[in-house]
Amino acid sequence: MKNHQHSNSDSVYTCSMHPEVRGKEGDKCPKCGMDLVPISDENSVKIDVKLLTDPQTIKAGTAAKLIFAFQENNKNIPLDISHEMKVHLMVVDENLSWFRHIHPKEQADGSYSIMETFPDSGKYLLFSDFKPHGAAPLVDKKEIIVSGSGGNDKMDFSTKFVSLVDGYTVTLENGDDLKTNRSQPLEISVVKDGKKLTENDIEPYLAATAHIAMISKEEKEFLHIHPVSDKRFPIYAETHIKKAGIYRIWVEFQTNGKIHTADFTVHTKAGETTKNANGHHDHHAH
Repeated sequence: MKNHQHSNSDSVYTCSMHPEVRGKEGDKCPKCGMDLVPISDENSVKIDVKLLTDPQTIKAGTAAKLIFAFQENNKNIPLDISHEMKVHLMVVDENLSWFRHIHPKEQADGSYSIMETFPDSGKYLLFSDFKPHGAAPLVDKKEIIVSGSGGNDKMDFSTKFVSLVDGYTVTLENGDDLKTNRSQPLEISVVKDGKKLTENDIEPYLAATAHIAMISKEEKEFLHIHPVSDKRFPIYAETHIKKAGIYRIWVEFQTNGKIHTADFTVHTKAGETTKNANGHHDHHAH
C-alpha cells in the first residue's frame, strides 16, 4: 500500500473515511474497503483563513494564543476530522531550525485556538492543514513576527541524513538521491540499542505510521506527508518534489506512547522532466 497525493484534477475519487486516499471510479479504499466517491468541482471551495493573536504583539518566551477562523462568505465553516484532528498546525521559524506540530481546539463560535510559546524573536511560518466539510483538504500559510531577543540566524543547512533523538538513530537512507520531477521514496530506518525497528515497533500516530513535514529553504514550500510501513523500512513514503534546492524534513513517530521528532536536511537535485503521475499523499502549501 502506498500513500496518495491530494489533487485538484477532474474525476478524482476519495474515501469519505480516509480523505488522503485518491483513486478512480470503481476503486475501493485500501484502508477500509469503502467505495471511493467523487470530488466534484462544487467541493472545490475557496476558504478564507484568518489568524488573530492574543496579545497582538507576541514576545519571545511568553505564551500567546493563536486563534484561527476558517471562513466562507465571512462565516465560520465546519471542518471534517482528518487523521484524528480537525486542524493540524505546523509551526517553524524562518530559519527552519525550530518545528512544532500542534492541534488547535474548536471553540463554541467555530474558531480554533491554541496557546504557544515561541523561543526566539523573528519571523515564524504557520501552516494549517484542514479539510472543509465535504471538500478536499487544504493547506494555508500565515506569517507572524515575534518580538524580543534571542533570534536564531545561524542554521546549518549542510546535508543531514542521520538524526539522533531519544536514544533512536533515525536515518533517511536515500537522502542523497532525491531529485525533482519524479515520484520517489523516502526510506527511513530506525535503530535503537543496535536493533533495527520494524513496522511492528512503531505505534500509529494520528491515524498514520508517522507524520512528515518537508519545507524548502528558499520559497518555504510545504509538504505534509503521511507515510506507511513496508517490509524494509518502518517509515516509508513517496513524494514528488517540484523544485530543486535545500529542504528541511521533520519526521514524527511514536513508540511506547511517546512522540519522537527526527530532522533531516537534504539538497534536492534537478531531475529529468517526466509525465509520471503516480499518486501519493502530500498536501502542498504555495
